[in-house]
Amino acid sequence: MAIHLAERSNGVNLYQVTTDKLEKSNIYCELPYCSADSRVFVYQQQNPNNDINRTEYVTCEFGTWKTEVIGCGLGGPGITHKGIFFYRRVVPNKCQELVRYDLNTGEEKVIFELPEDFQSRGLGTMSPNERYYAYGVTISYDPKMFGIELIDLEKGTRDIINTDPDICNPHTQFEPTHGEYIMVQHNRGCEFKPDGTRTKLVGDEGATEYLIHVPDGEVTRLQVGPPHTPGITGHEAWIAGTHEILMSVRAVDDYLPEKGNLIKVGPNKAPERVGAPGYRFNHVGTSPCGKYYFCDDWRGASKLIVGNIQTGKTAEICEAHTSMGQSQNTHGHPYLSPDLKWLVFNSDRTVRPQIHVASVPEALIESLS
Repeated sequence: MAIHLAERSNGVNLYQVTTDKLEKSNIYCELPYCSADSRVFVYQQQNPNNDINRTEYVTCEFGTWKTEVIGCGLGGPGITHKGIFFYRRVVPNKCQELVRYDLNTGEEKVIFELPEDFQSRGLGTMSPNERYYAYGVTISYDPKMFGIELIDLEKGTRDIINTDPDICNPHTQFEPTHGEYIMVQHNRGCEFKPDGTRTKLVGDEGATEYLIHVPDGEVTRLQVGPPHTPGITGHEAWIAGTHEILMSVRAVDDYLPEKGNLIKVGPNKAPERVGAPGYRFNHVGTSPCGKYYFCDDWRGASKLIVGNIQTGKTAEICEAHTSMGQSQNTHGHPYLSPDLKWLVFNSDRTVRPQIHVASVPEALIESLS
């Protein structure tokens, strides 16, 4: 049963919508894990009673907080702006199934089969027309090499369209409007032992981003990371309707919190600071309408901020009160529902991470225009 925690002076109401002991996460924050009509969102929880597919995907209805387990899988799911949710599950002694679940209608179907022992790196990403599904793969640890694999669901094929020794954490994201490009995180200088043990996530070169064109894999470099900016934090999201990406960079030099460490960048474009001074932003997400972003301040009680990309105005919704530890579910990971009325986030304010939601008054969003 959901708990109403408080009503803040800005009109925001805070709710803790989960209370049980299963380990939980709101999945991630680059885009909303919501139905297109903002009726429900989906979170994940680890159920040790499940033999193989231990990650349960649970929908929660905004306002009523009714929940339903809609599937069990392996982690690393994805979603589109249309509220189409994707995840993998093992069919023992047979294969892995790539499952499509429509959060708007509840319709489920298997759309592709993979080898039973298949492993990918990071979250999967689907093109907006649902033809292509992409993810990272390990090619070799000795020598070190990783790749981006593309499933063509129309042809039924799998092909590695890009390789690089430093895309160990590729964070693949399809451009959500036209689907021509996949964004890839480039952890320059990462290091691994021959057995696959990671010894360094990123080297002194700093992390950057590049784009690969679909389906030919042509690479476009972006002017972010040294020598253009400090290294990126590893948190970025497409701005819908553009070929630009919003991201946070390390809060150093000219990007100290007093000046702001949030930028947008695109092909053949110099990085441009988004007007949000006063915060040390870490995780970044954007709304399907392309107008708003949501971030957590990586200090103190972790303020959760919504901003207008065009005007640069920001508003503090609430504080996540997360420990910001090594586990991802101790990070706020805030995202707005598509109708801009609800902010979903993680909090371990009671020690055990739980899913929280804040109501967002319409007047607060209007104040950002």
